[in-house]
Amino acid sequence: QVQLVESGGGLVQPGGSLRLSCTASGFTFSNYAMIWYRQTPGKERELVARISRFGGSTNYAESVKGRFTITRDNGKSTVYLQMNSLKPEDTAVYYCSADSRYWGKGTLVTVSS
Repeated sequence: QVQLVESGGGLVQPGGSLRLSCTASGFTFSNYAMIWYRQTPGKERELVARISRFGGSTNYAESVKGRFTITRDNGKSTVYLQMNSLKPEDTAVYYCSADSRYWGKGTLVTVSS
């Protein structure tokens, strides 16, 4: 049974940091690029960051470049999203995905004072 379980979301003040984790099971993790998406009500889902199968290549949305870092640990079947200098506009439900084939249920990040 394929599962992707996100964790690490919560409420943080502007300028703060959070680290999201997504642990996978039920498939060969290293066979897939991993992607973090986010979505807010009334808006289209946005690709936030993508990492290649073995971590050699990463891509970021312009809105998060220099603030967010995506990494992965294939031995732990886990992908991470380190989010620094958070802004209110980063508020969203964050989803991890195995190359848009498998999806987690999301974790809510709220950036507010």
